[in-house]
Amino acid sequence: MITFLLRRVLQAIPLVLLISMVIFGILEKAPGGPLAPYLQNPHLTQADVDRLKHNFGLDQPVPVQYAHWLGHVLQGDFGYSTSNSMPVGAAILDRLPATLELMGCSFALSLVLGVGAGVFAAMRPYTRWDYLITTLAFYGQAMPVFWLGLMLQLAFAVHGLEGFGYIIRLPSAGRCSTDACDVADQALHLILPTIVLAFVNLATWSRFTRASMLDVLALDYMRTAAAKGLSPWTIVIKHGLRNALTPVVTIIALTMPSMIGGAVVTETIFSWPGMGRLFYTALGQFDFALLMAYLTLLAILVVVSNMVADVMYAVLDPRVRLS
Repeated sequence: MITFLLRRVLQAIPLVLLISMVIFGILEKAPGGPLAPYLQNPHLTQADVDRLKHNFGLDQPVPVQYAHWLGHVLQGDFGYSTSNSMPVGAAILDRLPATLELMGCSFALSLVLGVGAGVFAAMRPYTRWDYLITTLAFYGQAMPVFWLGLMLQLAFAVHGLEGFGYIIRLPSAGRCSTDACDVADQALHLILPTIVLAFVNLATWSRFTRASMLDVLALDYMRTAAAKGLSPWTIVIKHGLRNALTPVVTIIALTMPSMIGGAVVTETIFSWPGMGRLFYTALGQFDFALLMAYLTLLAILVVVSNMVADVMYAVLDPRVRLS
C-alpha cells in the first residue's frame, strides 16, 4: 500500500505541474492578463503600465514568469489577491472552513440518500417505488442548480412553511444571522444550500448504485445466500452492497472536485462565504493570483480523488491488489 501511494504521488507531481502550466498560459493570455484589475483605472498611463509590468516581472517571457510563480508557490506564497486586498493563502484559508462545512453536509446527505435509494430501487425492480426513484433521479440530473436554488428560496424563504398557525421561513443567504453565530442558527442557514448542492449528486449516485446492485443480485453467490435462508436485507447489506459499491466509488470520488465547482453557483445564490463565492468574485475582477491558486488546488484535488478511489477499490474488493 505504501509503495503504491508513493508511486502515485511521484506520478502525480509532473501531472499537476503540467496542468498548472496550462492554466498559467491560459490566464496569462486572457484580455488584460495579470494587470487586468489595474487597467480599469482610466488615469493609468502607458508609462504606469510599463512600470507595473516591470515590477511584476510581466515583461519577461511566459516560461520565466511561470518559473517565478512556481518558486514562490513552493515557498508557500501564492501571491497577493487584488479582489480581497490580502495574501491569496490567507483569503483561501479564511473561506475554506465554510466550504468544507457545506461540502461535508451535502456529501453525507448525498451518500446516505443516494446509495440508500439505489439499493431500495434495486431490491424492488420495475415496481412503483423503482419508477418513482428513477423519475426523481432523472429530474435531479437534469435540474439546473441555479434554478433549483432560486425555487427553494422562493418556496421556503419568501413564502415559508405554514404549520400549527405559524409561518416558518428558512434563511436564504449568509452563514449566520447574527454575530454570535450559534449552532442552531448556522444549521438553519445550511439547510437550503445543502439540499441544492446534494440534489444532483444524490440523483447520480442512486442511478449508479441501482444499476450496480442489479448486476450483483443476479450473481450465483447471491442466490446461494438466499438458498441458505438468509433474510433479503442481510443478503444485500452483508454480501451484495460491498461488491456493488466498487464501481460507484469512482463516481463518488470524482464528484468531490465537482462539488467545489458546483459550490460556485450554490454559494453565489445563497451568499455563502466559501471558496466558490471567492472564485466567482475573483473571476469577475480577474484576480490572477487567486484564480491560479484556486484552479491549481482544484486540479490537485482531482488527482487526490483518483488516488482515494484506487485505495477504496482494495478496501471493498479483496481481489484487487495494489502493486
